Amino acid sequence: MSGLNKGVGKVEVTLKWDPSPVGAPPHDLDLVAGVYTADDPYGSAAYLVHFDSRSPDGTITLNRESRTGQGFGYDEALTLELDRLAPRYARVVVGVAIQQGGGRLTFGAVANTGVRIREGYTELASDDFADAADCTAATIAEFTRDGSNAWSYRPLRRGFDADPQTFTTVMGAPPA
Repeated sequence: MSGLNKGVGKVEVTLKWDPSPVGAPPHDLDLVAGVYTADDPYGSAAYLVHFDSRSPDGTITLNRESRTGQGFGYDEALTLELDRLAPRYARVVVGVAIQQGGGRLTFGAVANTGVRIREGYTELASDDFADAADCTAATIAEFTRDGSNAWSYRPLRRGFDADPQTFTTVMGAPPA
């Protein structure tokens, strides 16, 4: 939390993984953010930010995007300026989808996966995908706005066996 009763403001979500073995198709993991309205917080996303894009109002931006996992440390970075989101938006869900172009690939088959969520220098979460080893996509965080317009963070660890397109349609659904 940033300050007294201010809630979460500007957050960075970063993702890392090791490249695929030599001769294998590249492992391509992607950060995805779904933004939901106050009228329908568990329905269809009002919009998605993914694959080297940004929100229409510039409040959520995919700053770095990797298609192979090559690089040092965290290869993808998503910035969420929650305190700038219009009041009609009340929920943001962040997830990770694995591209399935080279056949079915799960988190358990990708080496050295990791996700980190920070607000400034404060680490809100840091984890791997061990709890979603058999899954092809997973949600990792949920940000919700309360009645006083303050945003809060909570971990939202749910694995899915879905291709990236299907994942974006179900990632914001309430837990079964």
